[in-house]
Amino acid sequence: MNVKLGVHVGQQNMSMPTMRSLWRRLDDAGIDWISAWDHFYEAPPAGGILDHYEAMTTLGALAADTEKAKLGCLVFYVGYRNPASIAKAASTLDHISNGRFELGLGAGWHEQEARAFGYEFPSIGTRLEMLDEACTIIRGMLSQERTSFQGRYFSVENVANLPLPIQPRLPVWIGGLGEKKTLRLVAKHADGWNAAYTSPQNFERLNKVLDEWCEKLGRDPGNIQRSVNLTFNLACTTVQVNKEREAIRESWGPFASRIEEGSLLCTVPEAASRIAEYVDAGAGQVNIALRAPWNEEALTAYIEEVIPAIRAM
Repeated sequence: MNVKLGVHVGQQNMSMPTMRSLWRRLDDAGIDWISAWDHFYEAPPAGGILDHYEAMTTLGALAADTEKAKLGCLVFYVGYRNPASIAKAASTLDHISNGRFELGLGAGWHEQEARAFGYEFPSIGTRLEMLDEACTIIRGMLSQERTSFQGRYFSVENVANLPLPIQPRLPVWIGGLGEKKTLRLVAKHADGWNAAYTSPQNFERLNKVLDEWCEKLGRDPGNIQRSVNLTFNLACTTVQVNKEREAIRESWGPFASRIEEGSLLCTVPEAASRIAEYVDAGAGQVNIALRAPWNEEALTAYIEEVIPAIRAM
């Protein structure tokens, strides 16, 4: 099966040595992509009760600790950092990783942490306008000697970003499920689109919507990569699967049904077929989202049994 396999590691509820050991294990196992998320509090939201590491600094360690996997963040909320600083960090991370960094951007969703840390959290319409402006600035700074832009939310004037990234075109991903505005921004700006926690059927539908936006904006749909994140709820027995289902409902509350639809919630023998559903729906990359504590027996089985089975399909 021609699909890239990634692991989206939530940098929460574990020590830094444990997390760094996990990255090395995944890199040694041939995982194609390793990412962090851009949160200050834990996800799902719980009021800041778990240890949690900041994303940009975490990625510096990830870039230095690994050698083969592509790496990034799915996704940076542009309301937390000036876009020019994101572009500068992206270029730096590309050099630390020797050309393996890919930049994910989004409109954010974790209002609880934003308010707690003193950030404004405007309406989704405003946040998407901010994302549009940020993408324009960041693309310019990642690809040209000087960039100027005057926007409603962000501005730069004749700014340089030296050294430029190692990659001639550092990939920019946009994450989100909004078909009217988010997918339009993907078609306008991005090299890749990431959808988090949605069913194969909805992924396929949104994939076609993205193709339609590409046609309207004059983009070749084949130039945009497509990926999906699935929460890691793999288990070795049916009894354990039912416990994982209950854990989703307890953690996510009113959002549980949507999260469950976009989960790797099955036994080990069923996992390859579950992932194949997303590949058939148009995903070129499937990432499992790990939140500690996870089922270590299931993770080992995923690495040692499921991944080889997928590669052989």
